[in-house]
Amino acid sequence: MENSLKKWFSLVAMSLGVFMGLLDVTVVNVALPTMQKAFNEPFTQLQWVLNAYTLVFAVTLLIVSKMGDMYGRKKVFLASLILFVIASVVNGFAPSLLILDIGRGIQAIGGAGMMSLSMALVASNFDGKQRGLALGILGSVIGLSSASGPLVGGLLVDAFGWESIFFINLPIGIIAVLMTIRFVNETPSYGKDQKIDFIGMVLSAAALFSAIYGLIQKETHINLAWTDPKVGGWLILAVVFLGLFIFVEAKVENPMMNLKMFKNINFIGSVLVAFALGSGIYAFNTYLTVLMQNYIGWSAFDTGIRQLALSVWSLILGPVVGILGNKLSKKWMIVAGLLVSGAGFIFLIGQLSPTMGYAQLWPTLVMIGIANGIVNPVLNSAGLEGVAPEEMGMASGLLNVFRQFGTSFGVVILGLVEANRYADVVSQHAASMHLPEKLTNGLITAGPFSGHQIAFSDALSKAPFAHELQKVVVNAFDKGLIQICYVAGAIVVIGAIGAAIFMRESKEVKEVIE
Repeated sequence: MENSLKKWFSLVAMSLGVFMGLLDVTVVNVALPTMQKAFNEPFTQLQWVLNAYTLVFAVTLLIVSKMGDMYGRKKVFLASLILFVIASVVNGFAPSLLILDIGRGIQAIGGAGMMSLSMALVASNFDGKQRGLALGILGSVIGLSSASGPLVGGLLVDAFGWESIFFINLPIGIIAVLMTIRFVNETPSYGKDQKIDFIGMVLSAAALFSAIYGLIQKETHINLAWTDPKVGGWLILAVVFLGLFIFVEAKVENPMMNLKMFKNINFIGSVLVAFALGSGIYAFNTYLTVLMQNYIGWSAFDTGIRQLALSVWSLILGPVVGILGNKLSKKWMIVAGLLVSGAGFIFLIGQLSPTMGYAQLWPTLVMIGIANGIVNPVLNSAGLEGVAPEEMGMASGLLNVFRQFGTSFGVVILGLVEANRYADVVSQHAASMHLPEKLTNGLITAGPFSGHQIAFSDALSKAPFAHELQKVVVNAFDKGLIQICYVAGAIVVIGAIGAAIFMRESKEVKEVIE
């Protein structure tokens, strides 16, 4: 009984770490305007508070996963947790934007370790039906932390200032550290007699850095062509580094990543679902928040409250689907969940209008929330089936890498879809309104996010054409969001088809490492 209770306390410790690590990916969004005033820096510079975390998080995921597999996942998880808390405190006291950016990068190393190793630790601390339930609960925490960022951030920033979004990690982190030391069981050090594959680590980091940085460049400079060296050059470099990584891993005696993992077709299916989840659902949430705050006009706090219709399902469904995953087909639960999210996107297409309110929006939030609440927990459990114990850290790291890369990819692709449709609509209406060419070009160049600020600025609001122009900008955003819904819907449907084709039932999954 005591041992069983210890296991569940260990799950609490790991859940606290994951909650902090993922919350800090989204919580900063609502604090950026306040930070901009505090540091008196242009918004383009503030973006690196987000990008530094995203970039380092993705780049270090596989490295810390491998270190955990080699030297003990509890040790590396604990070190990551402590690093994350220390960096959080440094961020709260940051005297300049540069220090904050560096602190965010260091914080991301800790976040990557907590995120990638938590799943593997749960898988090794639990077994049988309890493992499915525990991974389901962890999945609910993952979904809740990602979705509740705007609400938590809005509350903290309004009440205590932007520094509080970092200082809040100190008490939570101390509790998580003490609980990890006391309750989490260590895993064997599978690689204690192996040499570290430094070349593999460098090449994997270089490939991920180049890919994510290229996408960030496209996101922040949306008018740059894919063939521009600032974008395409980095993406080509990523492919080169990936090819070198695969070549090296196939040759070295103790590779960082055992490429035989990809002979497990169930794992390939899980990776495809992770990418679809990131690029379809998580990336869409970025534009959903813009719709709610910029175009409908709700505050960050009010937006967070209304988004509970999306995020609460992760908390409710995680344990339930963890149990059901032991009785029902994980594969078909994932397929059903992704199709539900697709239905949510299609429903929103019929509801979008300049006068829409919460009554037209909440059904979509519920459908996407239910989908995330089903898919995320089951994916964690299904993805680790058939993976050798010594590879579980790397496997969970890969799932997180594809989820994170999918999100970065999706934000860029959906952003391009929105920007192109927005530009078309503004151009069409500008001609009939006889707007000055300079103003039209300014609205198009500013894009759907900053274009709203221009159209509703005090200076333009006094113009005789202001009201009609504002209607055009809102309509242009809505038209773009309709296109986003089609693309996001297609992504999750492709993910569902991929799951149906590649994923296997539990009894069909075989060990791929002999």
